[in-house]
Amino acid sequence: MTDFTMTKDGDGIATIVWDVKDKSMNVMSIEGFSDMSALVDDALADDAVKGIIITSGKDDSFAGGMDLNVLAKMKDDAGDEPARGLFDGVMDMHAVLRKIERAGMDPKTNKGGKPVACVLPGTAVGIGFEIPLACHRTFAADNPKAKIGLPEIMVGIFPGAGGTTRLVRKLGAMAASPYLLQGKLLEPKKAKSAGLIDEVSADPMKEAREWVLSEPKIVKPWDEKGYKMPGGAPYHPAGYMTFVGASAMVHSETQGAFPAAKALLSAVYEGALVPFDTALRIEARWFTHVLMNPSSAAMIRSLFVNKEALEKGAVRPEGIEDQRVKKLGVLGAGMMGAGIALVSAQAGMEVVLIDQTQEAADKGKAYSASYMDKGIKRGKATEEKKEALLGHINATADLDALEGCDLIIEAVFEDPKVKAEMTEKVEKIIPETCIFASNTSTLPITDLAKASKRPEQFIGIHFFSPVEKMLLVEIIKGKETGDRAVAKALDYVRQIRKTPIVVNDARFFYCNRCIIPYVNEGARMITEGVAPALIDNAARQLGFPVGPIQLTDETSIDLGAKIARATKAAMGDAYPDSPADELIFWMEEQGRMGRKANAGFFDYDENGKRQGYWPGLNEKYPLLEEQPDLIEVQERLMFAQVLEAVRALEEGVLMDIREGDVGAILAWGFAPWSGGPLSWLDIIGTPYAAERTAELAEKYGPRFATPALLKEMGEKGQTFYSRFAPEKKDAA
Repeated sequence: MTDFTMTKDGDGIATIVWDVKDKSMNVMSIEGFSDMSALVDDALADDAVKGIIITSGKDDSFAGGMDLNVLAKMKDDAGDEPARGLFDGVMDMHAVLRKIERAGMDPKTNKGGKPVACVLPGTAVGIGFEIPLACHRTFAADNPKAKIGLPEIMVGIFPGAGGTTRLVRKLGAMAASPYLLQGKLLEPKKAKSAGLIDEVSADPMKEAREWVLSEPKIVKPWDEKGYKMPGGAPYHPAGYMTFVGASAMVHSETQGAFPAAKALLSAVYEGALVPFDTALRIEARWFTHVLMNPSSAAMIRSLFVNKEALEKGAVRPEGIEDQRVKKLGVLGAGMMGAGIALVSAQAGMEVVLIDQTQEAADKGKAYSASYMDKGIKRGKATEEKKEALLGHINATADLDALEGCDLIIEAVFEDPKVKAEMTEKVEKIIPETCIFASNTSTLPITDLAKASKRPEQFIGIHFFSPVEKMLLVEIIKGKETGDRAVAKALDYVRQIRKTPIVVNDARFFYCNRCIIPYVNEGARMITEGVAPALIDNAARQLGFPVGPIQLTDETSIDLGAKIARATKAAMGDAYPDSPADELIFWMEEQGRMGRKANAGFFDYDENGKRQGYWPGLNEKYPLLEEQPDLIEVQERLMFAQVLEAVRALEEGVLMDIREGDVGAILAWGFAPWSGGPLSWLDIIGTPYAAERTAELAEKYGPRFATPALLKEMGEKGQTFYSRFAPEKKDAA
C-alpha cells in the first residue's frame, strides 16, 4: 500500500494525494519519499499534464512532519559510516524537493517546466511545510485551527529538508528567525500575512486548479539571475548587522547549551554566502552534524517519541474501560484550584468549584474570567467562548453540589488534618464509584488515603503552578490505589491535554524529590562562599531556564522553610541537617521571602524587577577569594538532581524511565538538550558518572554517594535505555 496516489484529469492536472492510511495525520517515510518522487517524475514526463497539485487525503491536515524513525534508519543502515548515511539520505530528500521546485525547467534559461501547487487542508509542520516551500504556490484552507511552520528546533534538530535554506531566502534571515529559531507556528491567515504561504481560501483546491491552468511564472526568486536576499546577505551592511544580532540572540537564549540552534545559525550564515544548491549541501552537513550529536537523539526521544507515548496512554492499566471525566469537583478555589477549574472547563467538563464561602468560590471562578479576558484582548478568544467556558463552572460553598461527580480533586491547604476532614465530608455526598484525588506536592498519598473509606479509589494528582501554563501532571499511586483510579487520572490528564507521568508514593514523589536537592545545592554553595551569580549562570549555561537561587526567589523562601520544617518533623532524627536549611531559615527571619515580598536573594524595585543579588548575602557568607571551577559547580547542580532520579528508579518510585526524563524536562526544565536526567547519564556514560559521584561524595558529603544501581551499571558499562528499555505497548 502506497502513501501517495495520483490521478490525472481532462484539464491536464495531475493531483498527487498524500494519505497515510494508519495515521490520523500524514508523516513522511523513506518509502513515501520514493513514491512521491516517482509520481512527480511521471507527471513531469507526461506531455498531457499541464501542472501538478500536491495535497492531503486528510480533511483537516496536510502533514505532521517526518517519521523520526526514518532518520534513525538512515543512520543505522550506514553501518560504520553513520554520518555518511545520514548525509546521503538527506541529500536524497533535497533532490526530490529540488525536482519539484525546478519542475522540468531548463537549467540555463529557466524556461519550460510545469507549475506545482500545494493545497493544505489544515496543519502543515516540519516536512509538511518544507514540501510546500519547494512548490511554486501554496494554497491553504481557511482553517483557524490549523498550524503552519517549522517546529523542529523544539525537539533538538532544525529543518533539514531545505526548509532552513528556502525560508531564509524567501523572507530574509531576520524575518525567518522566529519560525526557525523559536519554532513559531501560525494559523493560515497569519501565515499568509507573514509570507509563509501564498493564499488562504474557502476552496483552496478550486483556486489552485485555476492558478495551475493560468500558465503562471514559476521560477523561484533564488533561481533568477540577480537575486538578492531580503534584508541583505552577510557581507551586506544591513545583513551583517542581522547576523551579528542573531548570533547574540541565540547565545542569550541558549547560553550555548543547545547544539541545534548554533548549527542552524551556521547553516543559514554559510548558506547565504553561496548559490542555492551549494547552500542545500551546507544545510545537509550541519543537519547531519546535529543528528550525530547524542543530544539530538536524546531530545527527540524524550520530547517527541516518549512524550507522545505517555500522552497516548503507554502506561495506562490494561483492561480498564474509558474513564473520561464528565463532572469534576474541585475542592478549594485558591490559585491552584482555580487553575484546575479553568483547564477542566476548557476541556468541556462540568466543574463544581467549592470553597468555604461563596465569595471565595466566586473569586476562584473570576480567575477563569480574567484569563479569558486576556485572551479576548489578544484576539485568541471571544465573548461567546468566555461565556461558554464560565457556564461550565459552578462556583459554590454548597458541598451537596458535588453529587454526581465522577472525579474529585482536592486542592485545599497543605495540612493532613484539613485534607482528612474534607475527604470524610465529601465521601458522604459523592457516588461510591467516584475517584478522589489529592493535589498535594509533598504529603504521602498513602497517609492521606487513610481518611478515605475507599483507599483503592484514592490517588494523587499533582499539578504544577500555574496550572494553565505547565505541561506536566504527576499522578501518584498510593499503596492501595487501584487500576481504575490510575486510568481515571490518566484519562483526565489526557482530556486537559497535558502530559502525565505515574509514580509510586514516596515523600516528595518524583519531581519535588529532584527539584529540592537542586535548590538546596545552590543554597549550600552560597554558605560556602560561592558567588550567587556563578551558581545561577552555571545552571543557565546547562540549559536550565533559571538557576537555583532565582528559582527559590520565584517560588518563595518561606515555602522552602515550611517544607524543611514539615520534613524534619516527619523524619525526626533521620532528617539530615543542612547548611541550606540554616540559610533559608535566616532569610525568613530577615523577612526576605522572595519575589512576592519584593525582597529575597535578590533586591527588587517597586515594580518587582530584579535589581541584582542582595548584598546582605555576602555580608553573612563572605565570598571565597578563589571561586570554584565552573564545571565543578555545574556537576554539583546536575548530580544533586540526577542521583535522586536514579534512587527513585532504584526504589521503584519511578516505574518507567521515560517518565523520569519527560517529567524532569516538563516539570522544572531539566537541561532539555540532555533528554532528561537518565538520558544525561547515558550521554556522559555510567562508568564516568559512578567515578565522579564517588569523588564528589568524598569531597562534599554522602548526598553524592553513588547509588548501588549506578555503581553496578558503571562496572558493566550499561546504559539506562538499554537496561530499562520500556516494552512496546499499544497506546490506549
